[in-house]
Amino acid sequence: MNKILKIIFFISINTFAQTDIQNILKGGEILVNGISFFKNNVSESKETNKKIIESVCVKNKLLDRITFILVGKDGDDNDIKKELIIQKEGKECVFELPKGIYTYEIILSNKEVFKKGEYKFNEEITITIKE
Repeated sequence: MNKILKIIFFISINTFAQTDIQNILKGGEILVNGISFFKNNVSESKETNKKIIESVCVKNKLLDRITFILVGKDGDDNDIKKELIIQKEGKECVFELPKGIYTYEIILSNKEVFKKGEYKFNEEITITIKE
């Protein structure tokens, strides 16, 4: 709020005394309403995506490339399958993944299953695969 008052004061000084106090206050009101409009716009977009995770990333610290497979269902019971091929010392991400419980499978380059399990995704995460 203090920054807004400084901006209003700066604008009023640079107008070369062409405006009176009422016009300065009206300009400040417009600025405040504009800022609150942008603030509300950002919070609304966050609320609409409560069922979606922005990103799930996987880092590979193994000696060779891996394939990371996620299988799950969204809120409408549609199957979701994501497959990431991650190079050695690489990182790959899945964006806009619906929240839920997913089964995962990590397959090595020689087609051997390294690890298999389930995980509940409910927020952004970076998974690191180590030996």
